Amino acid sequence: LLLAALGAQAAAGDFDPYRVLGVGRSSSQADIKKAYKRLAREWHPDKNKDPGAEDKFIQISKAYEILSNEEKRANFDRYGDAGESQGYSQHQHRQFHHFHEGFYFDESFFHFPFNSERRDTSDEKYLLHFSHYVNEIVPDSFKKPYLIKITSDWCFSCIHIEPVWKEVTQELEALGVGIGVVHAGYERRLAHHLGAHSTPTLLGLINGKITFFHNAVIRENLRQFVENLLPGNLVEKITDKNYIRFLSNWKKENKPHVLLFDHMPVVPLLYKLTAFAYRDYLSFGYVYVGLRGTEELSSQYNINVYTPTMMVFKEHIDRPADVVQARDMKKQLIDDFLSQNKFLVVARLANQRLFQELCPVKKSHRQRKHCVVLLTGEGDKFAEAYEAFLTFAVANTKDTLKFVHVYHDRQPEFADALLMDEEKYRGKSAVVILERRNNAGKIAYKTVEEAWQGSKEDNFILLDLLDQLRTDPGLLSSETVLADLNDELAPVFLIRWLYSMLDYISDCWDSLFHSNWREMMPLLSLLFSALFILFGTVIVQAFSDSSDTRDSPPSEKEEAATKTEKNDASFGKESNRIPKKGFVEVTELTDINYNSNLVRLRPGHMNVVLILSNSTKTILLQKFALEVYTFTGSSSLHFSFLSLDKHREWLEYLLEFAQDAAPIPNQYDKHFLERDYTGYVLALNGHKKYFCLFKPHRSGDEGGTPGSGEDYDSSLHTEARGKSSCSPGSRSLKNKLHKLSFWMERLLEGSLQRFYIPSWPALD
Repeated sequence: LLLAALGAQAAAGDFDPYRVLGVGRSSSQADIKKAYKRLAREWHPDKNKDPGAEDKFIQISKAYEILSNEEKRANFDRYGDAGESQGYSQHQHRQFHHFHEGFYFDESFFHFPFNSERRDTSDEKYLLHFSHYVNEIVPDSFKKPYLIKITSDWCFSCIHIEPVWKEVTQELEALGVGIGVVHAGYERRLAHHLGAHSTPTLLGLINGKITFFHNAVIRENLRQFVENLLPGNLVEKITDKNYIRFLSNWKKENKPHVLLFDHMPVVPLLYKLTAFAYRDYLSFGYVYVGLRGTEELSSQYNINVYTPTMMVFKEHIDRPADVVQARDMKKQLIDDFLSQNKFLVVARLANQRLFQELCPVKKSHRQRKHCVVLLTGEGDKFAEAYEAFLTFAVANTKDTLKFVHVYHDRQPEFADALLMDEEKYRGKSAVVILERRNNAGKIAYKTVEEAWQGSKEDNFILLDLLDQLRTDPGLLSSETVLADLNDELAPVFLIRWLYSMLDYISDCWDSLFHSNWREMMPLLSLLFSALFILFGTVIVQAFSDSSDTRDSPPSEKEEAATKTEKNDASFGKESNRIPKKGFVEVTELTDINYNSNLVRLRPGHMNVVLILSNSTKTILLQKFALEVYTFTGSSSLHFSFLSLDKHREWLEYLLEFAQDAAPIPNQYDKHFLERDYTGYVLALNGHKKYFCLFKPHRSGDEGGTPGSGEDYDSSLHTEARGKSSCSPGSRSLKNKLHKLSFWMERLLEGSLQRFYIPSWPALD
């Protein structure tokens, strides 16, 4: 073990950052940075597939880390070490001490403490848990961005980036960036929720949205990553040409406007982070005092070009409401300055949030806060009254007193609740003093009797009421409940939808190029499944249509097909090609399936039976399928056919119970054996033992209603055997089932006559 430690120390001593980067000891920082960028691009593991590329890239990063830091570079030039270890002799005792505590290798060689107790404890204060992340970090990300690191034990790369991470986090935290660390070994749920499938992983969180970091872990890249998280329109560049327009927008935006004067050509990150934190209250502009075209602006406000200056402008753009100057602008100084200037002197109540902040609910008698509300309108007609109210507010603003105004045409419910006599104040401004009692909208108020015109008398009356209110809280004698205010500044639905769509497209674009395959698999699976279903359906439909066109007869359009469980030879020869569309399953009623298809039929189900003969089988089945096709969607209907040549006696027995609708002639009638029942349709209810009867439509009679009780003899063919009654033409046979679909509709409606029988006879 001693020899191994000595060998490790010797190997550590052979590491030369100058040789790794290929630069000399007198090289400038620009040359070192240029060499690092060139080698980093060449040896990056994502681009270089060489097995040793990762190790080489780590050496390049470590060499640049040493040489880019002047202190570490000086230590290396003096002692041959960057300061992480001052030679083997200085910490030999420490190595053996940790050897007794646990198996330990020299850190200076591996840059990795195998004993977890040796690791830097600076990350402990940043450790995140799932509930803490969801309940506190995500809501807070709407005020400031977060930089989060996902790490784990036994992670060489995690330890390698720790020096850079520690330096950057200290710098960014001082600027107002939130820092978080997630230990994947102990917080697997949170790591999975963040989408981190490997360590180390760096990501940014802003407005509840996660963005992954994909570049080399160096200070410049991390700062740029955090800056890119921020929206691009937070700070507007201000010059002599646009400063008047910028400051004049206070009325439209209902916000104070802040100008920062500095000699930096780019907007400092601190200022951008501040603009993001206060974006709901303030609008920000940046003036680069070294730029030509800002002389007039600097001269008008008497700016010291050598000292950063921050000014807040409210209702008056010719002079700032507050100013702060400091050679080194710190976050705490800026926060204190801006928190005191978040609102206009007489802010407009444009939404419920402003109302709650400017007029908070009283918590105790000592913490009473009153709001003086000017109910006015827009336009030049009300400008004089507003200016007088603003002047009064500037002279009388206190911590316990806030002055606001409301446009009664934009907040009609608010104005109507406070003005009892609307006719008295129509077309005029009114002043109301109110105090919020609870969060449900209950207030106590008093309306100044006379309309506000801004005269001296109006000022005296209002000032007297405020003095009385200081000693007599009961002056607010009226009470009411206010509804929530309309959000005047909210964008319309179409714009909100457009912004949401752009954010979604941006997320998809970022995921497509930067996310790993595990993250992309659900999206790709969904996409390819949709494409497969879409194109598969189109292809199948195209082949199906071409097959139907080829198989269908040229003289006829689409016909419904029939399927029989028992097809004899004659039917197979005479039937046309069976189309694939319009499929109807028709089963022959035989001795084998008689019980299951009729006698033991489930309650609520009916069997619709077509009566035919061998000679009429083909034509009648085709016509029957066409007529009943639209009713095949009902699961309670079954379709069958009965051979008249085999089961004539069974049919005649059933028809005896329907003599009023179809009387059976005397058996001694000479035409008894010649009765033609082909084309009859019976709807059989096996459970309740009844049937409904459809009689064939007689050729030439278009006005009859089948099954409605017409004379039985009118629908029977009485010609002698051997004539057209036994072998009718296809046209007359098809006409027999004419209007069967109407009969089926009446069957489903339950309006057909029912013929009950005591029991079902045997089919044989």
